[in-house]
Amino acid sequence: MSVETKQPREGCCSKLKLFLASLSFVYFSKAFGGAYMKSSITQIERRFDIPSSLIGVIDGSFEMGNLLVIAFVSYFGAKLHRPRLIGAGCLIMAIGSFCTALPHFFQGQYKYETSVSHSTDLNTTESILPCLSNHSTAEEEPLSHETRAACEKEAGSSMWAYVFLGNMLRGIGETPIMPLGVSYLDDYSREENTALYLACIQTVGILGPMFGFMLGSFCAKIYVDIGSVDLDSVTINYKDSRWVGAWWLGFIVTGTVMLLSGIPFWFLPKSLPKQGQEQSKNTELSTVAEQENFLPDDNQDHEEKEKPVMFSELAKDFLPSLKRLFSNSVFPVIILTSLVAVNGFIGMITFKPKFMEQVYGQSSSKAILLIGIMTLPAVALGIITGGLVLKRFKLGVIGAARVAMGASCISFCLLLIQYFFHCDNGEVAGLTVSYQGAPQVSYLPETMLSKCNMGCSCSLKHWDPVCSYNGMTYASPCLAGCQSSTGSGKKMEFHNCTCIGELMSPGMNMSTVLGQCPRKSDCDYVFKIYMGVSVLGAFISACGGTPGYIVLLRSIHPDLKSLALGMQTLIVRTLGGIPPPIYFGALIDLTCLKWGTKRCGGRGACRLYDSNQFRKTFLGLVYVLYFLANILWGVLYCRIVKRQKKISLRNQAKENALEGNGVTKGHASINIVKNKDDLDRESSI
Repeated sequence: MSVETKQPREGCCSKLKLFLASLSFVYFSKAFGGAYMKSSITQIERRFDIPSSLIGVIDGSFEMGNLLVIAFVSYFGAKLHRPRLIGAGCLIMAIGSFCTALPHFFQGQYKYETSVSHSTDLNTTESILPCLSNHSTAEEEPLSHETRAACEKEAGSSMWAYVFLGNMLRGIGETPIMPLGVSYLDDYSREENTALYLACIQTVGILGPMFGFMLGSFCAKIYVDIGSVDLDSVTINYKDSRWVGAWWLGFIVTGTVMLLSGIPFWFLPKSLPKQGQEQSKNTELSTVAEQENFLPDDNQDHEEKEKPVMFSELAKDFLPSLKRLFSNSVFPVIILTSLVAVNGFIGMITFKPKFMEQVYGQSSSKAILLIGIMTLPAVALGIITGGLVLKRFKLGVIGAARVAMGASCISFCLLLIQYFFHCDNGEVAGLTVSYQGAPQVSYLPETMLSKCNMGCSCSLKHWDPVCSYNGMTYASPCLAGCQSSTGSGKKMEFHNCTCIGELMSPGMNMSTVLGQCPRKSDCDYVFKIYMGVSVLGAFISACGGTPGYIVLLRSIHPDLKSLALGMQTLIVRTLGGIPPPIYFGALIDLTCLKWGTKRCGGRGACRLYDSNQFRKTFLGLVYVLYFLANILWGVLYCRIVKRQKKISLRNQAKENALEGNGVTKGHASINIVKNKDDLDRESSI
């Protein structure tokens, strides 16, 4: 008898654990692809020569894909075969990743802007005469409309549309995973295990961004046209602002992982018995007491479950369900709080690699790698810590709200400290300092001209930086007043540079080498402090992640969980995912000191920013959004406490009334459970 009762329990647990493991892998794969997309933002921006505002639109296409289908998937998906819908989503995500990589195979080779690209013969010792060569006249002439159109078609400058479409498909495919996966798990697991399961899924999922950023760092060091060009002829390295890594390679890898992650879901059942529940008719009373944890499909017999679902019947109930959901006084505040916080998070994570690159002088590859191996593990540890705290202290919705609000406030304070750790602008003659070395930030290209290079006929459009031995960077060898050059490729040197003489004593070394000069040594020390504070803040902020989910799940009536999660995803990703990269990028563009030039003319990607103004703009936006989010957390906490007190008083009154009528305490509790839809009806609070 005991053996028979254990068998179904083990079977249901094994299937639930299989779903848990499969969902964890999907969370990993989707986060893997999403993080790689974030890490490739800079490479894509440079490859297609587009500004940060446009790259923000491309990045926001993921949320646009979610917007198209999230409401319908969340509502109708809860009534259909949820595991198979998740499997289909994985297939669409994989197609989107492969589509994103297509432009590399359609475009020609990457041609970066340079004034020395034609001098790559390894056998030459005397290459060009930068100052004396009058090569700027033809380049300054504007192209005709027909010539520019033909040039842009040949260069494939509109190929970024494939990246936009692929990212949108990835957003469509990811839509079923969170609302259907979390609701399926919460429906069939014990209530006390839900927090730990969510924490495990999110922790495994956070490994995805770790590997995504590590893959992004690896690909950023590989030249974009690897295998089809002679790398000795390339005059730039991965630290140069014109360098483009093999961004396309990572999308092929992430697409393959997404494809594999969806396979188990095609073989999982539509529904499962409640975890640990005895399959016996004698447990009917217990089933009634726990009925709020089941969707309507799960309380029907086998024949009813297999009965085809009519979409017209589901659609008829959609608007009333939506009205019930938003009549819950807590749900709109949860949505608003999440919306503001996600605005700050998305804007920060999208441009954080660029922030580290411009403010602290780190290479794009190193910035991506540090985020992957330092910040993200701290986030993973924070998420699992939050889940363990909830389970260890058995915190309810009020306790979860306290943990989430406290984590948000402390992490905001640590974020404020980061403002005071920064480095000075890199010294670039005519842009951040004068040719005499005095600080002088200028957004006008004319300031790159000086008496020392006035007779050189230099182009102001070129960005081909050279570093002098006095630590000053010049925008090009011509603007440095260099008279001759030796060597080739990355080892090219320029000599007799007249502009260097304005800062040095006669007889000193007046040569320059290719590349921008590194920042001062004290910047490395400041950067280490910044990273330490940033990692600690990420850990504390992540501690509130799982409690935040619990606040949402425990504040919504069980039969509306899938719809609530879907609507939250819809609203937050629409208004919190699409706009931030766009307005963050547009404001960051205002801090650009030197714009690149496209092959066919016109403004390309930014090559150099005013790091001080960049820092103030970037952090200022983040501070405003997170400050507002903390205020909203306070409002949300007060509403939750007020509603819980009212529900407790009402339930106590019902229990007293039932006991007064001779009803036993156990039956009184069951009647109170039946009336738990009070959670929906407290709209007056």
